[in-house]
Amino acid sequence: MNETPEQQTPETCSHNCGSCSSSCGERTEPQKLSPNAASKITKVIGVVSGKGGVGKTLVTCLLASELQKAGKRVGIMDADVTGPSIPKAFGVKGPLSADANGLNPGETESGIKMISTNLMLPQEDMAVAWRGPVVSGIISQFFNEVNWGELDYLLIDMPPGTSDVLLTVFQQIPLDGIVTVSAPQELVAMIVGKAVNLAHDMKVDVLALVENMAYFECDDCGKKHYIFGEPQGADVAKRYDIPSYATLPMDPAIATLVDAGEVERYDVKDALKPVLDVL
Repeated sequence: MNETPEQQTPETCSHNCGSCSSSCGERTEPQKLSPNAASKITKVIGVVSGKGGVGKTLVTCLLASELQKAGKRVGIMDADVTGPSIPKAFGVKGPLSADANGLNPGETESGIKMISTNLMLPQEDMAVAWRGPVVSGIISQFFNEVNWGELDYLLIDMPPGTSDVLLTVFQQIPLDGIVTVSAPQELVAMIVGKAVNLAHDMKVDVLALVENMAYFECDDCGKKHYIFGEPQGADVAKRYDIPSYATLPMDPAIATLVDAGEVERYDVKDALKPVLDVL
C-alpha cells in the first residue's frame, strides 16, 4: 500500500527530499547565494579532502599565496568552522569590524582577505562546539554577509569529509570548481574518490588534484625519499578523470613558517603550476 505524505519518512520518501512531513513536496534545488552589495567575486574555488590530515588547509594557503603573488585579488573563507587554522598560518588576528553592509574580513600584509571563526573568538584556542545546522548557517553568512570587495578568487577551505558543510557549499554557493587534496596512500585515494563522486553527482567541476606529502628530499644529497610509498597522483587523477594534478613534498620549512604565521613566505617553486593553470 502506498504511503501518504504524513506516513512517509526520509527513508521511504520517493521525492528524495530527506525530511518528509505533512508538507512534503517534490524536491527543489536550493537557491544559490550571492555576495553582498560591497562584494564582487569572479571565481569561487573549493579546496576539499575526503579525509583529514592530508594538508587541505596548507594547500589552500599555498594556492592563495601563489595567486596573490601573481597579482590576483584573493580571499579565503575558512569553512572548517570547528577546526579553523587559516588565520594562524597567515598571522592574522581579530577582532573584526563591521559596517552597514556586513562584516569586514581580516587581511594579511600582502592583501589576502579572510574570514574564519577564529577571528571572531576572544581566544584562538576556544572550542567551537556547534551542531550541523548552526555551522551550515555560519557558512552561508561567511559568503554573503562579509564585505569581500572585488576578488578575482575566493578559496573555500572545507572541513574533511562529505557531510553538512560540503553539502551546504555545493548546494548554496556558486562554485566554479573544486581542488581535491590527497596523500600517497591507496586508502586516501579511495576516500578522495568519495568527494570526487559527490561533486560529480552534484554537478560541481573537479578541476585538479594536489598530492601532498608525496616525498621528502634530503638536504644533503638531494635524493627523494617516498615515506608513504610511491606517489599516486597521476594514477588517481586518471582514475577519477581529474584534468590536472600536482605534488608537494614533506618540508619541515613549511611547518616552521606556518607556526610563525608566515606561510606566504614559502616558495613552492613551480610545484603548483599545473593546478594554478586550470584555476
